[in-house]
Amino acid sequence: MRIFVARLAGTPVFDPAGDQIGRARDVVVALRPTADGTLPPRVHGLVVEVQPRRRVFLPITRLRSVEAGAIVFSGQLNMRRFEQRVTETLVIGQLLDQTVTLDGLPYVVYDLAMEQGRNEWALTKVAVHRRGNRRETRIVDWGEVRGFDAMQLDQGAASLIAAFETQRAADLASALHELPLKRRIEVAAELGDERLADVLEELPVADQIGILGALAPSRAADVLAEMGPDDAADILQDLPVNQAAQLLSLMEPGEAAPVRRLLDYAEDTAGGIMTSEPVILPPSATVADALAHIRQSDHTPAVAAQVYVTRPPTETPTGAYLGVAHFQRLLRERPSMLLGATLDHTIDPIKPELALPEVTSYLATYNLVAVPVVDEAGRLVGAVTVDDVLDHLLPEDWRERHAT
Repeated sequence: MRIFVARLAGTPVFDPAGDQIGRARDVVVALRPTADGTLPPRVHGLVVEVQPRRRVFLPITRLRSVEAGAIVFSGQLNMRRFEQRVTETLVIGQLLDQTVTLDGLPYVVYDLAMEQGRNEWALTKVAVHRRGNRRETRIVDWGEVRGFDAMQLDQGAASLIAAFETQRAADLASALHELPLKRRIEVAAELGDERLADVLEELPVADQIGILGALAPSRAADVLAEMGPDDAADILQDLPVNQAAQLLSLMEPGEAAPVRRLLDYAEDTAGGIMTSEPVILPPSATVADALAHIRQSDHTPAVAAQVYVTRPPTETPTGAYLGVAHFQRLLRERPSMLLGATLDHTIDPIKPELALPEVTSYLATYNLVAVPVVDEAGRLVGAVTVDDVLDHLLPEDWRERHAT
């Protein structure tokens, strides 16, 4: 049985009882250098993500089958966190995109295949394309290529990114976090601004700072502009003051303005954790208009759960705040009804200065997923969502802690 490794990324993994316990993220191999460099690497096993950012090791000897988009293993899975040994290499994370030599010419690796032999699993095939010409592809035996044992200054990242193309940003962030810093920066450099912004939001603070610091300041500013203002403000608060000021100055004024407003509030207040881009419409909009807005895929579920109604202008800080319309109410009303007639007047807005514990208590008391934030002038300046609160209640290193 021949299995191409890059296609395994994200494949569901099932235990013997048929219950899904996670998804495959990588394959662990041991390179075996020889004088002629022809000995295929031995496959040790798979890296499986059993919950967000908790990666464990599945020995290849436990692999029962790989078919129809599913991996099934036998026996029990050790839930101890996977730690890569110095003698081990990650196929997707470290071998894809390497430049190798084939028939004296440079080729780039875009996939590798593993097969089961009499006594072991090994990497037997290498899929490559000519450097500079992706259309010229070949699949050759491992022993036909040279160069896997060389440390490359610029490895590239196109094939690794392709392996995670259909995965969530959090999945790619998890993969990046496990890679050496050099490889992490290579991948970040080749991601588009919007995709990199989504991935950065899912990374620990240290990784965020390392990646932004490796980018040209103008590129870093463009990536921050693709983030929600609250996420950009969170990152800027963790950067050195001079670097944060430089990046803000490089952002377009219209994109930097909401970030600057958020930075004016203390980090542990409603103003410091709120999003400044909730769904806002005037009272003259219809229920149909509101449903069309919350249906947009770029809104998180918490943001899309309600529409805030204000007098124009409808960008924060808005005109006078009038109330909030919940999506369940919108679903019950006729599409032509004016939004102003659907407001829930029982929800009082909170002030930007309200401390985080009080914000948490307010959401819990009234079973809310979000609450409007209104300033002294009665203008809507943002909304605190339940995911905003969770991000700030958890320890700063929570993205790494629950992986141990």
